[in-house]
Amino acid sequence: MHVLLDGRPVEAGAGATLGDLLPDLGGSYFVAVIRPQAMEAAQTGHLRLVTTAGEVVIETTPLFSTYFGNETIPAPLSLRWSDRYTAAFGPFPSGVSPDRRPHRYARGDVVLGCAGYDRVRSVLLFARADHRADFGAGADGGVVGTIVSGRGVIDRWTEGDSITAVERVVSWADRSTSFTTADPATPLEEGCEVVTRVEVTAEGYGGDVVGTKTARSVEHLLLSLEGGFFSVGRAASTFIRDETMVPMDVSMDLKKPRREGAVTVRAAGGSRGGVYMYREEIPSHPAHTLVGHVVHGIEIVKLAESGQRFRVSVDPARFDLVGFPLAEARAIAERRGIGVELKGEGEDLIVVGQSPGTTLEALAKGSVVLSVLPAEKVVGITLDDARAPTTCDIFRRATGLKTHAVGSMPVLFTFEDVTLFQPKIKKSINILPENVPKDLVPSGSLAMTNESRRGAGMVGVRATDNSEFGPTSEPFESTNLIGRVLDLEKVARFKEGETVYVREVKRHG
Repeated sequence: MHVLLDGRPVEAGAGATLGDLLPDLGGSYFVAVIRPQAMEAAQTGHLRLVTTAGEVVIETTPLFSTYFGNETIPAPLSLRWSDRYTAAFGPFPSGVSPDRRPHRYARGDVVLGCAGYDRVRSVLLFARADHRADFGAGADGGVVGTIVSGRGVIDRWTEGDSITAVERVVSWADRSTSFTTADPATPLEEGCEVVTRVEVTAEGYGGDVVGTKTARSVEHLLLSLEGGFFSVGRAASTFIRDETMVPMDVSMDLKKPRREGAVTVRAAGGSRGGVYMYREEIPSHPAHTLVGHVVHGIEIVKLAESGQRFRVSVDPARFDLVGFPLAEARAIAERRGIGVELKGEGEDLIVVGQSPGTTLEALAKGSVVLSVLPAEKVVGITLDDARAPTTCDIFRRATGLKTHAVGSMPVLFTFEDVTLFQPKIKKSINILPENVPKDLVPSGSLAMTNESRRGAGMVGVRATDNSEFGPTSEPFESTNLIGRVLDLEKVARFKEGETVYVREVKRHG
């Protein structure tokens, strides 16, 4: 039978199931299945432009019908000229009355203008960057559409490229026949479509053009989805939300209308740090910053339900070298085309800092400065999320391990077999008893003092076993065990007032 898999036609045998098509499905993630009758659909206000460099989808504005009526954009159209701000295709005749004045345009705007103020030589222009220009558009500015998918394509257009076809995008007439599933036994039907993942392009990223205005909030997006999955904590009529990093303070970098397929991060309120994907357009909101756009898999976004998770990828991938051995960090940077300078020296070095620290800034600059320390000065630890998830989260946030593989905290006090640390924990954080020891605390155990003592938030490690007191020298009921120190011999070398860098070693399997 004929099946579409992420837009590609594939052949499947009679009686084939999703598991035959996706051997790794196994209930681990959800996919969208669009049955054939669901595709008998109504036309939308979206146009798909097929070009020699890839597809672009635009959402038309009311001006589109003013100039094109019930017709569509003529094709084929050749690229007439391009620069860092705009790419123009044409010429073709239109009803534009040139205003002969410059207008303000935003990246992603699609403009109908005239070359030489001649309406017979009209051109369709795609704004690659925010700018002000006179394109021979009408007094209304001539914005006939906005790109909702394929923004990276417009940056790749060069001499010889063309728009080869234009077609209306359709929506599903009957969504009851479209669904999400993680069941590999789901039977396939002739002509159905399977969508396995959502692909997102980060705001500010477009091939050779890298904007850094949204660098901090985009970094939060990349961190939140770095594991390759979007977990739907809430599904509403207009959006779905991933709450993996809630709560987390995020900067407000860009407030814009949230169109269908827009991706935002909430920058204020109880759900701050949540990642949102939009099923339909709603107005901008001062608590939301725009961080990306869905370029594939909008079907999953529209159909996903609370409690489900699906595969997701973001372009570009996160660039964070903190925690890597220097040799490995250099290899990653070389693959990404980013130069490396070092701050620090020694043998067997570990990266403990990176500047600039965000992916977009690193890509835009083309180089980073890495702060390095000898491995003997970086202490390896493991954290016990299974038994102390809340306290481990508090510890990661306080030390920086929530956002990087290496964190730090100052040494407060050392005596006999105990070393105490004082990470910066907000006073509003309540450290409730969790995973308190019962009889013996083994040497190397890492612990945090809970709210039952004045020293709440203190972190400690003990070099010997103890059956009376925890690693912070508090009674067992005041001690939350959070993990283990793997390099106990290194801890003894640190003195009061020094900063200890800790590297989390993840457990697999």
